[in-house]
Amino acid sequence: MDVDVSFVIPARDEELLIAATIQSIASAVCECQITSEVIVANDASKDATAEIAKSCGAKVVDVELHNIGAVRNAGAEVATGRIIFFLDADTQLPAKTLAAVLLAVENGAVGGGASVEFDEGITWFQRKLSHIFLYYWQGIGGWAAGCSIYVLRSVFEEIGGFDPQHFAAEERFLSEAIRRQGKFVIVKEPVLTSARKLRIYSTWHLLKVASHAMFIKRWKLRDRSGLEILYDAPREKEKE
Repeated sequence: MDVDVSFVIPARDEELLIAATIQSIASAVCECQITSEVIVANDASKDATAEIAKSCGAKVVDVELHNIGAVRNAGAEVATGRIIFFLDADTQLPAKTLAAVLLAVENGAVGGGASVEFDEGITWFQRKLSHIFLYYWQGIGGWAAGCSIYVLRSVFEEIGGFDPQHFAAEERFLSEAIRRQGKFVIVKEPVLTSARKLRIYSTWHLLKVASHAMFIKRWKLRDRSGLEILYDAPREKEKE
């Protein structure tokens, strides 16, 4: 039976965060009183990501692709929801944000995203820079943040999903493709995502990667080299 929303979570070695993400979805779904499914596209994890996801009630699709767009597509292939909501494994979904997305779709949106807030453990300067980047990415560029993208399944299938040729900024190109199909809305209610990359990498390195995503030509994003931060970033250790 089809459901209202299919939540697709790409995951690679996310055993510390995946449970909290799935639990946030369950809470939001309960409050919004909709039907749903959670699909975790497990990209060759070497930890307990798959087992934890299954224990939380998610359907797990095992792949070995190491390409974020292709991993998301693999999860979407088994989705049955009218809406597909792509959520990163380190990102939690408040009920108010899900409610805003459902309202946007009810009012004619065929896709979009959500505002983003980062968790604790970063400096004021880092938080300010993240807000500036998001202002340019979402406010000026009009692109959904990769950690939270929603789209009607019929539209996602029509445009052919994420373009797996791109190893970075794939959400930018998907956003542009969705917008060509109809109304695109980024809701002001935020998701809460991990600031771990801000804690692990230097500000200069992050600025370089961000500028590539915003300004570099499409064909240069078809090479994974230099994108280790997106694919092979170290994971934070569990706090004592």
